[in-house]
Amino acid sequence: MPSETSKPLWLAYTGLVLTPLFWAGNAVMAKSVVGEIPPLSMSFWRWVIALTILLPFGLPGVWRQRRVIREHSLSILALATFSVAAFNSLLYFAAVTTTATNIALINATIPIMVALLAWLLLGDRTRPIQALGIGLAVLGILAVVARGDLSVLTGLRAQPGDLIMVLAVSSWGLFSVLLRRQAVPLPPLTFLTVQIACGTMVILPFFLVDLLFFSGGFELNTSTALPMMYFAIFPGILAYAFWNHGVHRIGPAKAAIFMYLTPVFASVMAGIFLGERLGLFHVIGGLLILAGLFLATRTTELRRKYR
Repeated sequence: MPSETSKPLWLAYTGLVLTPLFWAGNAVMAKSVVGEIPPLSMSFWRWVIALTILLPFGLPGVWRQRRVIREHSLSILALATFSVAAFNSLLYFAAVTTTATNIALINATIPIMVALLAWLLLGDRTRPIQALGIGLAVLGILAVVARGDLSVLTGLRAQPGDLIMVLAVSSWGLFSVLLRRQAVPLPPLTFLTVQIACGTMVILPFFLVDLLFFSGGFELNTSTALPMMYFAIFPGILAYAFWNHGVHRIGPAKAAIFMYLTPVFASVMAGIFLGERLGLFHVIGGLLILAGLFLATRTTELRRKYR
């Protein structure tokens, strides 16, 4: 079997272009089907399907590493809660009351949130250029949340979905910070398999309560089954694999540039498939966020992530 470094470099670049496309598709698809599939059902079944696909490949490693998994069980549970369970569930809840474009723009600030929380919680040194980047990105988020109207903020009239997406990004930031403090020495595939399994179990009781007392679940048909397969395979498994391969081949700094494509892809797809129109506040907020990302990630190594 050829080694990672012996594979053509164009494969890494292709994967890094497809990854933000899949992430953008996650937001657009969630918005398009959230009226048919409740958010918790979307989140739960996405990971059940992904886990079913991964288990034949990941289970042998889980068995070999069972002692390490047992020793780090609490850390694994905490990491799975903030990433697999909370982040994705909150993103799908956000889709109920905000646009796919807003979801993608706010989601693009994850590196900013990681840098901010690392500074606040870990005492990481923040260089002036990074602080400027964080400040610009925060202004960009406020522009998107306020929809260009300052009274939205002063009157506390922001769309719930936008605020939920801020919570989702904060959850991923906490996961990233916790991952640094409580690193789990597992191979990537084994770690991903265990994370998804634990995260799915965390979602399970909330999903059951929602199923029995609130949403009642959803009808399984072509219009719901195909999106669920997309959620599991493309932004879940493939995006994770492509991102890590790309980072390994060309380095985190160059790979970070491709993250800027996510809101671009999302706005185009949302316009085509959902009829969403870009407002001036999207343009201003997006430019501020992208400028902030550029400045804040110039000297910050991005960690691997899956969504």
